[in-house]
Amino acid sequence: MDSRDPAAPGATGHPFIRFLAVFLLLALLFAIFQLSGLREHFSLAFLQQKISANRISGLILFVLIFSLGNLIQIPGWIFLAAAVLTLGKTWGAAATYVAAIISCSITFFTIRLLGGDILRKIKNKIAIKLLEKLDAHPVGSIFLLRLLFQTVPALNYALAMSGVKFREYLIGTMLGLPLPIALYCIFFDYLAKIFKLT
Repeated sequence: MDSRDPAAPGATGHPFIRFLAVFLLLALLFAIFQLSGLREHFSLAFLQQKISANRISGLILFVLIFSLGNLIQIPGWIFLAAAVLTLGKTWGAAATYVAAIISCSITFFTIRLLGGDILRKIKNKIAIKLLEKLDAHPVGSIFLLRLLFQTVPALNYALAMSGVKFREYLIGTMLGLPLPIALYCIFFDYLAKIFKLT
């Protein structure tokens, strides 16, 4: 079964130019993050304060910051911990799950738009074999990758540039994230009780 998306944006074009475009976007976002003072918004205290002050606007901001953070490689545990400490493990897990799905989708479309399926153009035996496995079982492969690596940005970039269809990317992501998020939530809730953080 071929999971490639024939209509993927950027499916054609010189691979080096597409890699460069992806690199420049990520470098630009990181520079804006560093120079604009946005770094202070990527803290447990800030996220907790915003969610507590107004649940609706706080959660919208939470999703937006999570999405930006995922693009520029901010560890996802910060967002999960903030949600659990503010909302409890059940609602914290639900908020993080929704934010993670939206974040992974935004990353997919952003990187796919610039990078297309350039990983398909790499003439490397290991890369070819990995892509063949992805093509044979796209949803199952993404499911396992999410269990192991959750929302790791590098994984999102690679999947976006692999040419996999968004539908299969989304299904694999939705199926693979609940278990690790639940386990992390239990862990952070346990730490919160020990250290009396809530």
